[in-house]
Amino acid sequence: MTETIETTEPVQPPSPPGEPSSPWAIRDFRLLWLGRVAAVLGIQIQSSALLWQVYEIARRDHPIAEASLYLGLVGLCQFLPLLAFTLPAGAMADRRDRKHTVTISVFVESLCALGFLLMALHGNPPLWGLLAVAAVFGAARAFLAPASQAFLPMVVGRKALPPAIAAQSIAFQTGAIAGPALGGVIVGFSVTWAYGVAMGLFFLAIGSILLIRTSGRPIFTDTGVSPLALVKEGLDYVWKTKIVLGAISLDLIVVLLAGVALLTPIFARDILHVGPEGFGLLRASFGVGALLVALYLSRFPIVRHGGLWMFASVAVFGLSTLTFGLSHFVWLSALALFIGGGADMISVNIRQTLIQLATPDHMRGRVSSVSMLFIGASNELGEAYSGVAVRFLGPVGAAVFGGFGALAATGIWAKVFPSLRKADRLS
Repeated sequence: MTETIETTEPVQPPSPPGEPSSPWAIRDFRLLWLGRVAAVLGIQIQSSALLWQVYEIARRDHPIAEASLYLGLVGLCQFLPLLAFTLPAGAMADRRDRKHTVTISVFVESLCALGFLLMALHGNPPLWGLLAVAAVFGAARAFLAPASQAFLPMVVGRKALPPAIAAQSIAFQTGAIAGPALGGVIVGFSVTWAYGVAMGLFFLAIGSILLIRTSGRPIFTDTGVSPLALVKEGLDYVWKTKIVLGAISLDLIVVLLAGVALLTPIFARDILHVGPEGFGLLRASFGVGALLVALYLSRFPIVRHGGLWMFASVAVFGLSTLTFGLSHFVWLSALALFIGGGADMISVNIRQTLIQLATPDHMRGRVSSVSMLFIGASNELGEAYSGVAVRFLGPVGAAVFGGFGALAATGIWAKVFPSLRKADRLS
């Protein structure tokens, strides 16, 4: 059965006279946007430093296979708190002051960066200490995302909300793209400097949020529905709406299998033999490819045949991962990651648009929480999976298996979710 996208939404009152239609005209939105960019940049830079540092320490006493397991533990330690807290944090965002929640979450992230910095200055930090701080960091991220998304409508109002959502997506994508590239370059210079820069960015985010004058206290009306019931309703909607379920689950499977973030320090050190500078190049290549495609899409967006474009980009992502795994030349590896980053950006852009079009306004918060949980699983749990895969298949085998897995997932999902494959207009 072909699924249709429901676009009917609850009738809303007209906008108050004089309410701005552009979010950029609102001072508090500009501050929120700046804080968002700074926080995402800090997260990505810190992640690059942590992966490289953990692998360097582990390789002092362990062979490649065993050292890779420690990289997997980094992802697992961040994923478990996300798994435990993301959905409850989404419900809490509708009951607690969202501005305070965002501020406290970013402050905890800055303390984690400080902890990483102090351990890096120590020179020989214990691996268990790095993993413990990573777990605390994962818990802070679980509370940050739902609260920040719920705070946005309070800052801009209803009339400016659609362009504000788009602008916030650009902020996240900019940080997610530029962060790994910048982090890779800084790590090539100094891991300690990377942690210091991340901490500075977190403090910048905190300062921006504290300057916001809009109250973050939600208007909560007790409807008798428990937070658990609200969470369940969101999960039920995702399960029944196949175009949403297909888009979210495809991202989970592909990134879980073919994500190469964890593999880059292994390939840089032990396969390509290019050291931290080469690691920086590999991390930067993926980000630069995604950034260039994002800039192109902002000027020439894809408006037709969205499903076909998304599946094609996922297939290219899988082929890029396969090429990266088989390459023994740093320039070819960097090129493969560059193309993979561009393909991933096309997939992300289309997937997010399709989810927004298929989700009514009153369900977007809870659907976003489910989506964030899947994204966390694909990234952090994917690192844990990659560590295990390297342990049994070796780094080259893990990358090749992931590339073939992404290609297989493309074909399976295109067959199982025909509504996703046939999705056309993205406007």
